[in-house]
Amino acid sequence: QVQLVESGGGLVQAGGSLRLSCAASGRTFSNYAMGWFRQAPGLERAFVADISRNGGNTYHRNSVKGRFTISRDNAKNTVYLQMNSLNPEDTAVYYCAATNRGDWVRPDYWGQGTQVTVSS
Repeated sequence: QVQLVESGGGLVQAGGSLRLSCAASGRTFSNYAMGWFRQAPGLERAFVADISRNGGNTYHRNSVKGRFTISRDNAKNTVYLQMNSLNPEDTAVYYCAATNRGDWVRPDYWGQGTQVTVSS
């Protein structure tokens, strides 16, 4: 079992920055690829970014490329999402997820989510 706890969300003005953290406990963190997803009101949960087990490979959805950066610290069992140049369309609940099967359709574990609200 892996427990994921997100933090770092909040209210920010457009153009501002936030850094989300997701702390993992339980099984070996470095066995899992990690991802960030978001769900805006009335929309389905959507992939944002992911990072490989050792942090050597990352992928970001087009709409956040150049603004968001996913990273991880395996010594701290934590994955991060640095979000810069935020705009109101980034408003959503942000979730982290873990998979050791490379399956982002059905990740093995989800966090409980953290709210990000960007005001115009």
